[in-house]
Amino acid sequence: MSAELRAVLFDMDGTLVDTEGLWWEACAAVAAELGLELAGADAAHVLGRPVEHAAAHLLRRSRARRDRASTDGTTAHPGRALPGDSPTRPDEASAEAVGARLTEAFAERIAGGVTPLPGAIRLLDDLGAAGVPVALVSASPRRIVDMVLRTVGAERFRLVVAAEDTARGKPLPDPYLKAAAALGVDPAECVAVEDSPTGLAAARAAGCRVIAVPGDVPVPYGVPAVDSLEKVDLALLRLLTAGKIWIS
Repeated sequence: MSAELRAVLFDMDGTLVDTEGLWWEACAAVAAELGLELAGADAAHVLGRPVEHAAAHLLRRSRARRDRASTDGTTAHPGRALPGDSPTRPDEASAEAVGARLTEAFAERIAGGVTPLPGAIRLLDDLGAAGVPVALVSASPRRIVDMVLRTVGAERFRLVVAAEDTARGKPLPDPYLKAAAALGVDPAECVAVEDSPTGLAAARAAGCRVIAVPGDVPVPYGVPAVDSLEKVDLALLRLLTAGKIWIS
């Protein structure tokens, strides 16, 4: 028996708003503070990932750089101390300190406002007019989510799930399970709109139908995808929920 659309669950960064580039800039700035330079290979480890995952990745790279320098007898660039961190050496920085610095660097870059991606506001308003509950399910901290909602409009969402709201974040299903439970719907009756492999994995593990609007990191082959939210409407979301359409 096919499911009926009961709710739509949106990722935020790179899905509704054009912030992925700003997040990359923030990661690059913090990487530089650790004596690192970001490269394309880092994208899958920081884009679409929770802050703590990105912080852990930067720390792994920093420590690997230090260990290589120790092995070959060279001196690694020490970077500079991170604000609020107790160690005097950045390569001894804690994950918490790096995560806090990433959040601060990102907040600095979105403080002036963000740009909704094409089709985002129209789709949110169409869903609202049709009485379809909408939730925001973001891997970003609440502080960042609240800043973005000043542009997008908190009133457009029945529910907001931010990073602090679940013990485990994406790619685990907890954020999407929490959103569906709070809305009182079965995840199978929800469509999750995502831009990254990490978010898609979380939504699919929760049992949601998914549609991707891919960003800089390619999504897995076979995932229903469009190149813009301008191509998404209520009729399409209903067909996806019912399992009657597959987009390649």
